[in-house]
Amino acid sequence: MGTQELRINIMTKLFSYSLLGLFVVLLSAVMAVSFGAANISSGDVLSVLFNLFGGETHVSDIKQRIILELRFPRFILAFLTGAGLSLAGAVLQTVTRNPLADPYLFGIASGASFGAVLVIASIGGSAGWAAGQMSITTGAFIGAAFSVLIVLSLAGRGVQIERMLLAGVAASFMFSAGTSLVLYASDPEAAASLLFWTLGSFTRANWDNLLVPSIVIIGCLILFLGYSRALKAVLAGDETAKTLGVNVTRLRMGMLLLSSLLTATLVANTGGIGFVGLMIPHIVRRLLHRHQQYVLLACVMFGGVFMVWVDVLARSLVANNELPIGVITAAIGSVFFLLVLRKRSWVDS
Repeated sequence: MGTQELRINIMTKLFSYSLLGLFVVLLSAVMAVSFGAANISSGDVLSVLFNLFGGETHVSDIKQRIILELRFPRFILAFLTGAGLSLAGAVLQTVTRNPLADPYLFGIASGASFGAVLVIASIGGSAGWAAGQMSITTGAFIGAAFSVLIVLSLAGRGVQIERMLLAGVAASFMFSAGTSLVLYASDPEAAASLLFWTLGSFTRANWDNLLVPSIVIIGCLILFLGYSRALKAVLAGDETAKTLGVNVTRLRMGMLLLSSLLTATLVANTGGIGFVGLMIPHIVRRLLHRHQQYVLLACVMFGGVFMVWVDVLARSLVANNELPIGVITAAIGSVFFLLVLRKRSWVDS
């Protein structure tokens, strides 16, 4: 009876947290969509949304087009990016047992950016977009997967955590240098287009390029949740996981490749955005305390909302201008990285 009451209590809390999370996401959507150069209020946004379900609206046609064709796709892409990068970061930190693991620090994001830039540069400037988003995503995934192979080959046998992180940082610098070289060798028109990948932005958001990221993120989330017990076993150590019947090598390689696919898909649409996968999992674990089994789902929600408001900040800090998303996340994330590193040094001592 006590066990049944405990389960009911946990399910009640989970339901309450889910409702609260859904409310925060919806509130963020209404408020974030109202920010921008055009003067659009939250009431206008709600009116347009109600109009989609058969209600009446007095919002002008031009405002309706701005809300539905520009700002809502941007909100969704920002949410998907934050959710996906946070999810990838949480999985990387688990399979490597490294609290500093992150798609950006691991070189995955840099490898994906290099692959995407190389594909567009080889096709030629803006013509790269006409070739299709799928080819850019494929190039980004190849670059990300190559980065993972480099990190694993340099990490040695087993998982040497510190060495793996150093290998990831080295791979990140190497691919960043390759991206800079491609930009330097490109003509000015192509370089202006390719610069997008080095800074990160949601300006290219539209309904057409939301389908692939949505499918990849949902698919990866389902797979990660399916392997949640195995991932939890890996946290206890490779030997412990093996005694529980987990094929650690296969699991780690599969999770790294899925994280690469997740990161590459987002990089192909938004460019390189760093440190999100480092910060959000740490914050989520601190907030959840004893309910660590919900870390992945919470990372999706917190990461998505965080990125939405970073995008609002990028559009609001400078009048009539927009700051690159990657600049803001790097500024916040670098400070967070130092704090995590300092705390870890206290624990080690």
